[in-house]
Amino acid sequence: MPILSNVDATTFLNSYSRVHRRDRTIQKQVTQIIDTVIEHKDAALIDYTKQFDHVDLVSLRIPEKVISDALQALEIRTRDVFERAIENIRKFHQKQRQQSWKETFDDGSQLGQRFSAIDRVGIYIPGGRAVYPSTLMMNAVPAQIAGVPSIVAISPPGASGLPHPLILATCGLLGLDEIYAVGGAHGIAALAYGTESIQSVYKITGPGNAYVTEAKRQVFGTVGIDSIAGPSEILILHDDLDVPIEYMVRDLISQAEHDPDARCTLITVHPKTAQQVAERLEILVPQLPRHTIIEQSLRENGQIILVDDLNQGIDLVNMIAPEHFELLVKDTQVTSKIRNAGAIFVGQWSSEPLGDYYAGPNHTLPTNGAAKYASPLGVHDFQKHSSYIEYTKDRFMAQGKDIVYFAELEELYAHAAAINVRLEQS
Repeated sequence: MPILSNVDATTFLNSYSRVHRRDRTIQKQVTQIIDTVIEHKDAALIDYTKQFDHVDLVSLRIPEKVISDALQALEIRTRDVFERAIENIRKFHQKQRQQSWKETFDDGSQLGQRFSAIDRVGIYIPGGRAVYPSTLMMNAVPAQIAGVPSIVAISPPGASGLPHPLILATCGLLGLDEIYAVGGAHGIAALAYGTESIQSVYKITGPGNAYVTEAKRQVFGTVGIDSIAGPSEILILHDDLDVPIEYMVRDLISQAEHDPDARCTLITVHPKTAQQVAERLEILVPQLPRHTIIEQSLRENGQIILVDDLNQGIDLVNMIAPEHFELLVKDTQVTSKIRNAGAIFVGQWSSEPLGDYYAGPNHTLPTNGAAKYASPLGVHDFQKHSSYIEYTKDRFMAQGKDIVYFAELEELYAHAAAINVRLEQS
């Protein structure tokens, strides 16, 4: 990873944020896929699965017995860890559920909000470079806490014609019985528009590749989506010399192994630390199992930034708005100065993978600077609210003339008339 001096930091900031330029080829291909699924439904899903996954599907839906068998086959240690992770996620997200409320005024009028769960949600669980039961947990548990009555999962099939056994077993642990062996843009289209086998949903959550992301973008409006997510990011802000170099190196690599486009950044006030981290990465990475992905990620998107003082580093953090942010500093009170970050990990014992799997907070986080305005996935993403308005005659009569006046200022005379007719006949 190159080391940038303070002079170079401004240039780095200008290049850090990925501009969401839509690949026109992918855009056209996804549009065609969606249109084909709308027209041919299940037949299109089967054809695309054979084309992209090289699997001949007999059935799209996974039988409940296959899910229960996968759960029964789960190793005891794996099941114990998964169950504890689910419990931690559930405990954290329980605190997020929003409750309906009303305010009653002296005249008996009521105003408020009524919260309710989205009726049906689709969760996309990617395949490809790795298997992600953690993603299924992070999406399904908040939906369940929100009270979503119908949750469906889709995930690409492997050579067996089924999604990965860990995905199926996790469905069993979570009590999900509706899962389909389909992925890609065609899977997103099926969730949005429905087929003979798959009933359409109202919202789609879960990450995917460039085709899945583009499909989510195109179906938005027909259905809701969680976000347009980019590759993973980690940023470490450091001034604490008591933190071992190896801790920082390993945490940077933990995100680099996700994807060649993953972005890994260290900001430090210590020149020696910057040099030691760079040298250790150069030695360590070639020895690792996913070294090809890691090397490309660090070479093309990795940076070490040397700053004069911690305040300058904090300013950079808030401008970058990282997905995962580790604060390895002596004075942890500076946490209050961090305004823009998806998840904040404080201290050397709060390694980023804690958040990926086990701590409880959601690992679906805003990327590419979106933490300036967006938040982690949570129960609120699976709830919606309606405004509640119940006026009494007294309140209506007291406010009616003001409302008529306001409507006429906007030259919306039918609005005014709807109020006037009540004022005149009362």
